[in-house]
Amino acid sequence: MKLLRHGAAGAERPGLLHSDGTIRDLTGIVPDIAGAVLSDAGLLALRDVDAGSLPVVSADSRLGPCVAGTGKFICIGLNYADHAAESGLAVPPEPVIFMKATSAIVGPNDPIVIPRTSEKTDWEVELGVIIGSRAKYVSEADALNYVAGYAVTNDVSERAFQAERAGQWTKGKSCDNFGQLGPWLVTRDEVADPQALSMWLKVNGQTMQNGSTKTMVYGVAHVVSYLSQFMTLHPGDVISTGTPPGVGMGQKPPRYLRAGDVVELGIEGLGQQRQDVIADT
Repeated sequence: MKLLRHGAAGAERPGLLHSDGTIRDLTGIVPDIAGAVLSDAGLLALRDVDAGSLPVVSADSRLGPCVAGTGKFICIGLNYADHAAESGLAVPPEPVIFMKATSAIVGPNDPIVIPRTSEKTDWEVELGVIIGSRAKYVSEADALNYVAGYAVTNDVSERAFQAERAGQWTKGKSCDNFGQLGPWLVTRDEVADPQALSMWLKVNGQTMQNGSTKTMVYGVAHVVSYLSQFMTLHPGDVISTGTPPGVGMGQKPPRYLRAGDVVELGIEGLGQQRQDVIADT
């Protein structure tokens, strides 16, 4: 299934993408794409719904973040060896963990907003992993059973805030509209191998990133298991698993986003996003 949320920001309603390409409304069937709905039992119940009988949503309806109730937005840094190299950093001996504020989460086509003092706003296409059931101390062999599904994320980053100011990376990752998520939550049964997905990103029509999840240093199962040793993962938590090479920071010379740019990105089988870049007011 491809689950989604549609409607105005802050008033999104649950929905799904029907096999005929239309968006269908799940209002009254489930309260939201969140919580127990993301469990195996919740997803199984949704599969029994006759999607063709659900109301059709206007194709012009805004898509919101594909999951609600996210308590943690966890990011994995330097998880592609070639991206670490372009960043001038060594591949880490364990996954690098940092947090992105949940207030950064927006819909897949909502704009990237450049903060007032930013000079180095950057792009990062990433595979997002959405947790479906409570995970604590889970084994790598069992880890994917705790995943509800996958989504495209854009881990937008302000490099000067992240790396040139004192403190940790969080403030360079958590600005408003720095976490586009969706268009869909694609349930794990539709993703045969999360380590075999092509991914791409373009700026103003020029391909900047063209990679694959197969080059991750630490795969999805390892990351979910690893994180669960330090914190309990809850339904709706999002893990953004790192980016392949081609970010603005790695260009020669570096290239960063400016108001008026257009960013497009996608992952095989998970859909694509399109964002206008605007300046904060």
